Amino acid sequence: MKVQTALRFDEELLKMIKAKAKAQRRSLNNYIENLLYQEVGNIPNEETIEAINEAINSNDLIPIEDLDKFLEEL
Repeated sequence: MKVQTALRFDEELLKMIKAKAKAQRRSLNNYIENLLYQEVGNIPNEETIEAINEAINSNDLIPIEDLDKFLEEL
């Protein structure tokens, strides 16, 4: 769920951020959100958390020593 909030930026900083967002063809909001995710880290969603927990708690997993060899065998 997205939540609206107000932030205060130095005017020159905001101009630089807008220019970077425009150069990447992103909205200002999307650009800032992406920067924050890079700094804070991607927070996994519920489905990913469940998959991680399943992998951690499963006794049926087989370690993959060589990913290239494993993919060839598929």
